[in-house]
Amino acid sequence: MTQTQSTSPMPTTSAAATAHAQHRWFALIVLCLGVLMIVLDTTIVNVALPSIKTDLLFSETSLAWVVNAYMLTFGGFLLLGGRLGDLYGHRRWFLIGIAFFTLASLACGLAQAQGFLIAARALQGLAAAVVTAVALSLIMDLFTEPADRAKAMGVYGFVCAGGGSLGAMLGGLLTSTLSWHWIFLVNLPIGIAVITLSLKLLPSTLNQHASRQLDVAGAITVTSSLILAVYAIVNGNEIGWTSIRTLSQLFIAAILLLAFLVIEARVQVPLMPLRMFRLRNVTVANMVGVLWAAAMFAWFFLSALYMQLVLGYSPLQVGLAFLPANLIMAAFSLGISAKLVMRFGIKKPLAYGLLLAAIGLLLFARAPADGRFIVDILPGMLLLGLGAGIAFNPVLLAAMSDVAPTESGLASGIVNTSFMMGGALGLAVLASLAASRSESLLAAGQPQLAALNSGYQAAFLVGAVFAALGAALGALLLRTRGAETAGETLSASH
Repeated sequence: MTQTQSTSPMPTTSAAATAHAQHRWFALIVLCLGVLMIVLDTTIVNVALPSIKTDLLFSETSLAWVVNAYMLTFGGFLLLGGRLGDLYGHRRWFLIGIAFFTLASLACGLAQAQGFLIAARALQGLAAAVVTAVALSLIMDLFTEPADRAKAMGVYGFVCAGGGSLGAMLGGLLTSTLSWHWIFLVNLPIGIAVITLSLKLLPSTLNQHASRQLDVAGAITVTSSLILAVYAIVNGNEIGWTSIRTLSQLFIAAILLLAFLVIEARVQVPLMPLRMFRLRNVTVANMVGVLWAAAMFAWFFLSALYMQLVLGYSPLQVGLAFLPANLIMAAFSLGISAKLVMRFGIKKPLAYGLLLAAIGLLLFARAPADGRFIVDILPGMLLLGLGAGIAFNPVLLAAMSDVAPTESGLASGIVNTSFMMGGALGLAVLASLAASRSESLLAAGQPQLAALNSGYQAAFLVGAVFAALGAALGALLLRTRGAETAGETLSASH
């Protein structure tokens, strides 16, 4: 009798634990589905850019705003989005972010004018910042055991990497068979499904904080500074780099950036604590992140234009051309990168990964106007996919290696912000460089295709320099002691 009483509750407890575990994994699927929608929009647009350019009459340089409007608000409000979730509930802000992203996607899909599309893309980026920041926090809330958390983060990383591959193919398919509007409208059923399932599966949590101060001024000043700087760079070709208008815009951007730094130094709860940059590896990781993003976003943007406008590829062919690189990045996110970190530490994978990416960009820099896929595109794609797959985790780990575990989320958030901002500024610079080179050659009497291709080659070359500089900084300046410990922790969890 006693034995029966002591053992009878065990199956009930086990069943409850099993049900709870299954519930968590279903919730993870919903979170990943929401994040997939965000990731799709970072790659799905690139394939459709030439169609958008033709339909809405964008110029070669102003077309970059379709990408930059998204990246600037995404990067500018990433930290603020995480802070809102911390203070007012991760689930609540995840739902708000998904709802706004879905509505902004509808606006993008219905856009018939340049300004309307760019404004809707900016709203998409703002919502994406909130979703991305709180999705990571919700995963941490759901999975408290280190082993389960590592598995969950592995699934999350695979979705982020694999989503790039899916986005490129889906963008090509939708643009070829329907129209570019559908690359945005496809988000509607996904967004509705995520909201419906989130209400059932995600825990309603409200994080209690002593302070509810929001550094809204910091987010506004840094984002305004970067938007104005990008605007000045993008329009520098048309109105003159030394014109009063361009120089005054750059000067105001610098003043706003200085105001951001003053705010961060004085506010009680800063968006980006400047004390973090006293840590050597945090500073180096952010510098590397800016350079790498400048190179990688320009590669996605310019190679899609090269394949369609110079080689005459269809959108679907462009999507398939990106597939090898994206599949390699997805494979590395599933554990290969962690094994490399365990075997070699952080410094070598970071440096060699960026060096491979630089070589891939150099191959694109020599691609001719009559290029062939096997000879002139595939080798560069493979090297860039391999380099990005190897280097991504080490960059994040380097940022977190000098900080306490309680601040690892903040450190990764800062480097992600630097990554988005570096991508926006780098894309503006390299797209403007490509356009300037092409325009000068056209004025000198060069054929249009040759001039266009030469502009892309010049931009790829500078992108390769960015990636190589990032590799050199990582190899020379990273401290290995703290970084190796962080790498061992990650590798052990896998």
